[in-house]
Amino acid sequence: DELPNAMAANRLKPAFVADIVDGLDRRDSEAIQALTAGLHPADIADLLELVPSSYRHRLADALGDRMDGDVLAELNDWVREDVLEDYDAGEVAEAVSELDTDDAVAILEDMDAGEQREVLRALDPEDRAAIEAALAFDEESAGRLMQRDLVAVPEHFSIGDAIAFIKQRPDQTTDFWEIFVVDTSYKPVGTMRLSWVLTSPAEMAVTDVMQREQTLIPVDMDQEDVGLLFQKYALISAAVIDKDERLVGVITVDDIVHIISQEAGEDILKLSGAGDGDLNEPIFDTFRVRVIWLIVNLGTAMLASWVITGFEDTIARLVVLAALMPIVASMGGNAGTQTLAVAVRALATNDLSQSNSKRAVWREVRIALLNGATLAGLIGLGIWAIFGNPLLGAVMGAALIINLLVAGLAGMLIPLTLERYKVDPAVSSAVFVTMCTDVTGFFAFLGLATLVGPAALS
Repeated sequence: DELPNAMAANRLKPAFVADIVDGLDRRDSEAIQALTAGLHPADIADLLELVPSSYRHRLADALGDRMDGDVLAELNDWVREDVLEDYDAGEVAEAVSELDTDDAVAILEDMDAGEQREVLRALDPEDRAAIEAALAFDEESAGRLMQRDLVAVPEHFSIGDAIAFIKQRPDQTTDFWEIFVVDTSYKPVGTMRLSWVLTSPAEMAVTDVMQREQTLIPVDMDQEDVGLLFQKYALISAAVIDKDERLVGVITVDDIVHIISQEAGEDILKLSGAGDGDLNEPIFDTFRVRVIWLIVNLGTAMLASWVITGFEDTIARLVVLAALMPIVASMGGNAGTQTLAVAVRALATNDLSQSNSKRAVWREVRIALLNGATLAGLIGLGIWAIFGNPLLGAVMGAALIINLLVAGLAGMLIPLTLERYKVDPAVSSAVFVTMCTDVTGFFAFLGLATLVGPAALS
């Protein structure tokens, strides 16, 4: 009954959050339980993130048994770290034992080594072995992402044998969409959707029903590449194999939706130098990440200023140049950002590679020339109308064409070069592109003005 009053447009209403805070102020656990009845674990996690940090521990206590592993798995990393301060190793172990391996690993991987060992010791041997094996893989790899709970049947089974096997398993996997078929070495040879199994005759061999072509994911594949495979081939789930090509786990689409969103957000934040962009991250950690790139930007701005000082005499003789030159740099910066965003996204989705890079660069050059010609005509006519000097408009237009051409080239070539040398193009491309457009913009405009002569432009 409380759920419609709590949610609006898939978000918790401010009035609902205020009611929760009021209940916490009154120490009324029954009211909190009533208000949160019917909320999904993800919504409870959102609630813990929305209340002031000083209320989180009280809210977790008031939620009681509802504060389970599913809620912990949905929490923001920083908020989870805060909430888990009140948990002992046994309580954390009890919570993670309810989860799939990938969700349990997501909770444990951010804990201190000592706390992690205590929680692992508190788990039963089977869960501990599975989680320790997953933690041994690199972060953001398929091994960390996969679940170990899956259904696999030998290739000599019939459909009837497969159904009986699934029903009789004491450790039955309850959530699955596909059944993997394996050979005697436990290497996957095919896959069957549940709908195929349920609609096929019991006496039919699984090898006659299964699909032999399948997407197999190496255990060390980066999670971003895994996401691209799911996106490209419209996968629901996919088998994960070790270096000996044996089946070791499965990755499902619900995990990939989160990964795709996470990777896309990371690229946007890296382009701006904003760090993780997490509202729950400690202020000093955010400051430390952002100030580094601001210092780098300060250095590139000083380089652009140094270029301007080389044309002091020209500016002194024609002051209007000082008012107009930021336009050239600004337009170049905007154009460079547009191209850079396209290039970084294309690299992230594998749409841009060394095989089609020349075509992509030539495409951006043509777009830059078209944009430059259009803007040059507009700014040239505008300056002629305002200052009554067509030559000044022509200089401005020419500088704009030059800078937009450089912006297009830099926005494409810089991320391609960084990618080739195994440097994340999303991290540092923006700084270099801005430097190129600022320096080129000032140099082209002031250089052309000096070449034509201030007297002719006045």
